[in-house]
Amino acid sequence: MADSVLIEGLVVETVVGVYDWEREVTQALVVDLEMAWDNCIPGASDDVADALDYAAVSARVESCLKELEPQLLERGAEVLAEVILREFGVGWLRLTMRKPGAVPAARSVGVCIERFASRGELGNG
Repeated sequence: MADSVLIEGLVVETVVGVYDWEREVTQALVVDLEMAWDNCIPGASDDVADALDYAAVSARVESCLKELEPQLLERGAEVLAEVILREFGVGWLRLTMRKPGAVPAARSVGVCIERFASRGELGNG
């Protein structure tokens, strides 16, 4: 399937980082998601119940990262991917997580991962 749902530039303020000072403040993480989803069904029905609820996904991304308070972006990305695949029934996702300002000479640093759901987690996507 080539269909997907996108969430781009989702900003989450959370504790993130390995340095002592980073564990005492919140910093912005920017999350981009591309999630496999069969858009033919909601496209034909025009019913929100058939669509991937990107507001719910966005809220879950925020709550997950705020609860997790990861030291590494890699940890945040892995846990977040697992949660989205399991809770929203997407078959595949590409997740990019950036930390703006982490390196002064760069706009941001980050990680990008792609993951597939196990057979027991497959839903619409």
